[in-house]
Amino acid sequence: MTAPDRTAVRPAAPVPDDGIRWVEPRPVEIQKATDLGSAQVLKHVNLFLLTDQFGDIHADSRGLGLYLGDTRILSCLVLRVGGVRPVLLQGSMGGNFRGTIHLTNPSIDRNPDAKRHAEDALAGRKLGISRERLLSGDVLRERVRIVNHSEHDERFEVELVIAADAADIFEVRGYPRAQRGRCLPVAIAGDRLTCRYDGVDGTRRYTHLAFSEAPTEASPVGNGPATEGWLKLCWTMALEPGGRSDLTWLAWSTERPVRSPDDPDPDAALFPETPGVSADDGLGAYQAWTRGTTAVSTDHELFNLTLSRGLSDLRLLVNESPAGDERYVAAGIPWFAALFGRDAAITALEMLAFRPQLAVETLTVLAARQASTLDEAHDAEPGKILHEFRTGEMARSGELPFAPYYGSADSTPLWLILLGATYDWTGDRELVDRLWPNALAALEWIDQWGDRDGDGFVEYARRTDRGLINQGWKDSIDAIRDRRGREAVPPIALAEVQGYVFDAKLRMSQLARVRGEADLADRLEREAEAIRRRFEDAFWVEDQRYYAMGLDADKRHADALGSNAGHCLWTGIVSQERAREVADRLLGDRLYSGWGVRTYGAGQPGYNPIGYHTGTVWPHDTALIAAGLKRYGFHEEANRLIGSVFEAAQRFPEFRLPELFCGFDRDTSPMPVPYPVACSPQAWAAGATFLFLQTMLGIRAHADRRELELVRPNLPDWLGKVTLSNLRVGEASVDLLFHRWRGTTSAEVLRKVGDVGVTIRL
Repeated sequence: MTAPDRTAVRPAAPVPDDGIRWVEPRPVEIQKATDLGSAQVLKHVNLFLLTDQFGDIHADSRGLGLYLGDTRILSCLVLRVGGVRPVLLQGSMGGNFRGTIHLTNPSIDRNPDAKRHAEDALAGRKLGISRERLLSGDVLRERVRIVNHSEHDERFEVELVIAADAADIFEVRGYPRAQRGRCLPVAIAGDRLTCRYDGVDGTRRYTHLAFSEAPTEASPVGNGPATEGWLKLCWTMALEPGGRSDLTWLAWSTERPVRSPDDPDPDAALFPETPGVSADDGLGAYQAWTRGTTAVSTDHELFNLTLSRGLSDLRLLVNESPAGDERYVAAGIPWFAALFGRDAAITALEMLAFRPQLAVETLTVLAARQASTLDEAHDAEPGKILHEFRTGEMARSGELPFAPYYGSADSTPLWLILLGATYDWTGDRELVDRLWPNALAALEWIDQWGDRDGDGFVEYARRTDRGLINQGWKDSIDAIRDRRGREAVPPIALAEVQGYVFDAKLRMSQLARVRGEADLADRLEREAEAIRRRFEDAFWVEDQRYYAMGLDADKRHADALGSNAGHCLWTGIVSQERAREVADRLLGDRLYSGWGVRTYGAGQPGYNPIGYHTGTVWPHDTALIAAGLKRYGFHEEANRLIGSVFEAAQRFPEFRLPELFCGFDRDTSPMPVPYPVACSPQAWAAGATFLFLQTMLGIRAHADRRELELVRPNLPDWLGKVTLSNLRVGEASVDLLFHRWRGTTSAEVLRKVGDVGVTIRL
């Protein structure tokens, strides 16, 4: 017989004061994240869940939890059946916003001190246990279903241990705090439970849980700092053979300004109306995302799976503004589930050929937050595009300068590159005209604020001692060095940033001509050429036959071998005469690991294959380098890099490329080695595969003249056929077939809608 349905979570009813039980929390000790291991990820809109493979969040999980934006709203969620942890059968979370974990029971001796009887033991694998998760809006719904597959009646306890520390994501990452807020007593009333936290930012945060059935027991647990503040909830289940019982709960968060820590909460705040949940919300979002993106099909099933995983991950990473009127792709889970200027721009560039509307959204969101004044506390200068925008307690209270923060030397020229490239694909003159004041402000920032000493290069140095020391994409403190391993001292002019500025000025020159501003166009062209000449003179290291990573405060070379020059190929600033030597360095033993290009060359002082920017491999870095090699005609070299990262993707779970992985040489490490706290999924890693595809196919758009160029399409030997459906160029679209035969790649137009010409250049 099936037990009564426990699935439905009833609406909240008014609770009399004497119906509330208060549980005083113990102090909470935040565990620093050190290794996410095989964390399972679900995300929808701004809510995301990280658990272990069993679906649990443990005391020592060091980073797992249920997060809303930058705040962890559940820090513990541990399921026990019959007093023990279930046995894992299948641990994949499945689809991005929902998933099911299948478990069973181990053998359970329920009376170990007494003489054994049959009824004292539950044989292993007799209970089917599933944990079904769904994220809908800002709500987590979990249903635990237990089915009795034994021949006997079974009676057992279901335990759920929960805690809500309201930790800021930076606390979880290990940032020290002078003080944190106050955890208030937990309110329990029947099938409702609410945890409360008063932050130092003047905000009271609530974590609400609503159960389909009131627990029979609710008691504090804790034998030390790791479990302080935890509550154990218990339910008793009795199942006949073949019987089934479901237990469901919802978790969500609300907040309001703090009035007084001693003020009682009104019922409306303690036990608000139970929110509705629906899988249709997520399904519709993913279906619309797929329909609005160019469809790709190849004859390599594993490559198809890698592309599919990347596209799905990018939808997973979409965040919305509180008002719901803006959306953007967050940089990565868990540490960077926020708006980042550099990451958003590069991701949009990677996806531009396949989903141009992402670029339009990115340009608009970043333009709306462009700095207009000098604000040294946030490294803001007029015209600058932001680096990072955080909404958690530490940012709101001013403990961190990230609400928003502008410490990035490259987000501004990258925004300009994205604007120019978006016009190439869309021909959207209205977009250009609308954002032209932002473009002019960005160009002014480059000349007046970015060039700190008037030498014609964009440099960075933080204005606040709480800001980032290094402000390029390699922003860890030890990332920029000379060949002796010495860290460069700011102000620093990075090689790739000069390339971005060169490209940005050329693209803005083209847009100025479109707008009929010939004088501005001519000036920007002259400035771009002057940057190119200065770059060649200042950054070339003659005895290494390679470009320096940067120039330090004294204009000395930061001349350790790094991947930076590969980005310079991508922008076109590298002279044709030196491009071959740059390509050879990038594919040499020091920088090329066999799985991709290292950020920092092996064998140098400071090299560390496990260092964040001092020897690891980043998929987006290699993707930009491959695009740069293609630009200079090094087609086979580009394909070599593309193939190596694709082979790495096949060895990661679900074909998901992480933010980065270790730089161990492939000859001694036949598998790519995971980086312990890499974001996964991560936006520009998810987009890298699409830039790889665009590079192989040589796709370039000129929507203003209704032309699509295919510049020497060159499929590698492991890929025989690629079909693109609904590739948009302006208002037109085409379907294309690429086919490799006897070492050459042909292209065929299968369908064309609208006015667009397709030109193949060999």
